[in-house]
Amino acid sequence: MRGTVSASCPTPETVPLDTSMSRRTVLQIGAILGAAGAVGATGLGAAAASTPATPGLGAAQVAGQFADPPARVRAGFRWWWPHGLVDPAEIAREVDAVADAGFGLLEISDVHHSVETALDPVGHGWGTAAWRAGVEAALTRAKARDLRVDMTIGPAWPAAVPTITPDSVAAAHELAHGEASVPSGTTFDGPLPDPVVAAADGVSARKLIAVQVAKVLERPAKPPVQLDPTSVTDVTDQVSDGTLTWTAPDDGGEWIVLSYWERGTAQQPESGPHTSPLAYVVDHFSAAGAQAVFDYWDEAVLTPTITRLLRQVGGNVFCDSIELEYDATLWTPGFLDEFRHRYGYDLTPYLSAIVQVSEKYAYVLDATLSGQVRFDVSEALGRLYVERHLTPVTRWARRLGMGLRLQAYGITLDSVAAAAILDVPEGESLGFKNLDDYRILASGRDIAGRSVLSCEAACYAGGAYNTTWQKALVTVGSFMAGGVSQGVSQSVFHGYPYRDVPGAAWPGFAAFSPYHGAPGYGEAWGPRMPSWRHVAPIADHLGRTQLVLQSGVPQTDVTIFRQRGAAGTGIGARYFTNDGIPIGWTHAFLTDAVMDLVPPMVRRGRLYPDGPAYKALILAGDPFASEETAIPLASARRILAMAEHGLPIVVVGDWSQAHGTGNADEAENAAIRRIIAELLGRSKVAVVSDYTKIPDGLAALGIERTVTHDSSTLMHLHRVVERADLFYLANARHAENRTLVQVSQDVTLTASNADALPYRLDTWTGAIEPIAQFTRDGARFTVRVTLNPGESTVIALAAPGVLTGRRRPARSVTATEADLVRYDGTRLVVRSLTGGTVTSTLDSGRTVSTTVAAPPAAPQIGTWTLEVEDWRPGDEIWETAVSTSTRTLDTLAAWTEIDGLEDVSGIGRYTTTLTLPADWTGAGAYLDLGTVFDTVKVTLNGTEVAPVSPLVSRIDLGRALRPGENTLRIETSTTLWNRLRTTSPEVFGSSARQSYGLLGPVKITPYREAHV
Repeated sequence: MRGTVSASCPTPETVPLDTSMSRRTVLQIGAILGAAGAVGATGLGAAAASTPATPGLGAAQVAGQFADPPARVRAGFRWWWPHGLVDPAEIAREVDAVADAGFGLLEISDVHHSVETALDPVGHGWGTAAWRAGVEAALTRAKARDLRVDMTIGPAWPAAVPTITPDSVAAAHELAHGEASVPSGTTFDGPLPDPVVAAADGVSARKLIAVQVAKVLERPAKPPVQLDPTSVTDVTDQVSDGTLTWTAPDDGGEWIVLSYWERGTAQQPESGPHTSPLAYVVDHFSAAGAQAVFDYWDEAVLTPTITRLLRQVGGNVFCDSIELEYDATLWTPGFLDEFRHRYGYDLTPYLSAIVQVSEKYAYVLDATLSGQVRFDVSEALGRLYVERHLTPVTRWARRLGMGLRLQAYGITLDSVAAAAILDVPEGESLGFKNLDDYRILASGRDIAGRSVLSCEAACYAGGAYNTTWQKALVTVGSFMAGGVSQGVSQSVFHGYPYRDVPGAAWPGFAAFSPYHGAPGYGEAWGPRMPSWRHVAPIADHLGRTQLVLQSGVPQTDVTIFRQRGAAGTGIGARYFTNDGIPIGWTHAFLTDAVMDLVPPMVRRGRLYPDGPAYKALILAGDPFASEETAIPLASARRILAMAEHGLPIVVVGDWSQAHGTGNADEAENAAIRRIIAELLGRSKVAVVSDYTKIPDGLAALGIERTVTHDSSTLMHLHRVVERADLFYLANARHAENRTLVQVSQDVTLTASNADALPYRLDTWTGAIEPIAQFTRDGARFTVRVTLNPGESTVIALAAPGVLTGRRRPARSVTATEADLVRYDGTRLVVRSLTGGTVTSTLDSGRTVSTTVAAPPAAPQIGTWTLEVEDWRPGDEIWETAVSTSTRTLDTLAAWTEIDGLEDVSGIGRYTTTLTLPADWTGAGAYLDLGTVFDTVKVTLNGTEVAPVSPLVSRIDLGRALRPGENTLRIETSTTLWNRLRTTSPEVFGSSARQSYGLLGPVKITPYREAHV
């Protein structure tokens, strides 16, 4: 078992920082954190240093950049390349297309699952001269266009290089076991049993790790086989020249001989071959694996020109999720020694409990003991990944003048700690089950003082060529809220394809379409899509939103201690995920490993006070292990110290039998119970019986949420900049199966600054305007929020003049009968759809009446002229031929219902004439679009109106309509789905058409306004 642990509890000022990692490892990883300006605290005392605030913009700087955000905060694309089979001139054109559309990032990814004709890895594979020429062209043009370029660490994923073989020490490894049954009283005499899982092609070497014998207690129809833990005996020393002679006890039972072999996995990166010779996945748990990557970059990637350009462009090295494939058991050379050093006991007697076949355990000893050992093994591998791979790769990327963007999940790993090390942690909208998966990563980011959490965005199974921006923005709006507490602040859309590849069909190459004869994954964004004509306002909206989400520091209500910090599990937080989020609570996660990296500090009742500033900690059982009240000894000590320094803590359930995580010994368990008993006696600790009582515990401790509202699908993110609080609010879904409806409700926001007043930041227009109607109770402001499904807004509580540079109007409205209240300069204006006298209550308490003239009658819209661009294959696979036709519509309908347009994809321009009477002068109007497919551009009398969100169906035209004739044009876009059903029916033909076009009903709703 583990080594003996002292049962005494240290004073809060001397909470140990090195109980889980070696002190040297903590310092090494701390140096990585420090390099990014996030050195951890040295203790919990009120005077101790803490994580410094994230370097960021003040409110005035955010406002100054809001209308036109810099490229560094803009969204981007995963750029799919077919190896180096690219034309440098075309590469430069594609960089221009992305920059012209308003995006700021491209990630070069050698991904081409759709290609059926074999590519030539010798002539243009990853790392060849042709590939380097493409990279140089991309970096050169990106520098000229102020665009960031990220580069994957190797061809496709996981990290792999062609300079190793499956037998190399630097290659990925597995532990394979062999089994031979030995009846009671008989003798096994012969070669050791070969592994039950055959070695992969290319694996020619194996190393014997151990040989054991054990008695079988039960052999069910399906594994695991039950072994007698007391019978397991090591007989390795009896092996001679690969043979063993051993006689089973004559006890009437079945015995087995178990052999354990270390060997390579021969895993290659996805969709290869990418190189010649073949690339093999490196060992992600050893320094040798990381060094193999560095050496190959020095040899094949880092020409003087590329090295210079990488430093100038300032992108990131990118690693996808850790998708290690193994048929036996995940392993690394030297693991037994590493394990003994870290956990104080020999893993060898328990090898039978950890070996697997196709990710299923083959044997089980005592069920509890087996689970404990497996926990330790998973934790050890996760920490080796952080120390031996993640940390050196981060350091190496920074030496190149880049950062490291990485998806820290795919194996059992403390993703909270991993995210704390990374320059840019990343999640994914396809693989993550709910927003708590993002929150795991965001927690590490926030604790370490970073500002960016990235997302591989808007990738949907079967979504190729049928994904709308409407759908993508609903997804993006949700994960930017990040499950309420912290949000994704960078979107990398999946993806932007290179133009062409041999064998591809119109409209050109796409990495995942077709995919096994089906449409495939991910949309092929870019000029080949009709909606690209309308994408610039979307890019600006995303850039403004990401500017807000990357500014200042986050503020979060509570953090939840998590025994396991794995992301991508879909396991959320009891109470908060389903009940707390809908009413405004925000939460994060805290783990033992992240506290090793960034030691906790408490000041004035807040944990990590200069970062997320958690108001309270929730201590509950392990949700991955039937709510076991397990906790590492180091974490128990730290949490007690937090309570000593005034952090409110809610303890959930009965912790009288608390014990250590993993295979802890009784001395450690006894120490933990004594610490927990002391913790429960503290005045700032509330004990509740179960998760449903967490609100009672928080209330007893005086903890309130920063944002409150009635239960709904509204979510928010809160960041604090100098002299302002920024609140991102989204009508978002926590999981894909949640149904969204419009939200219209009062929301109460709490300000950090005593002189704050509310402003709305319009991410679609770039305007920043004071909010005219609100109520105030001290630092708490209540405003009305109305959002369509997936729609978002930004509200700031800021000191007057900081955001707009002009004097704040003196008066505001707390209640009104008007349909809307706004400011015209410094004067209050009320709006009415009906006219008459409306009563308003001012913030002074005075009631005023305002007479508003009756608006004119709503005009009736007659016929429409529909001009349709029909997009079809051109002369080259990447070329689109466009033909135009025009028809008159008395009634709006989907294109699938209009003769001749059933299979058309492209652009539709709907034009109508409105003749308005003379009494229209001075009236304003709304344009209601009704139902419309995807993106829209509206022009009135030849002038484009404000950018239109695809999620909004009502547009305020202001006073743009005039007496007499007015020409209204509504331009819509489509996907390419309906046309591809006819041009590539073998892939797309079996699916239903999409309902393109402007379906309406379209109507004009007039209003009039008057000054209060």
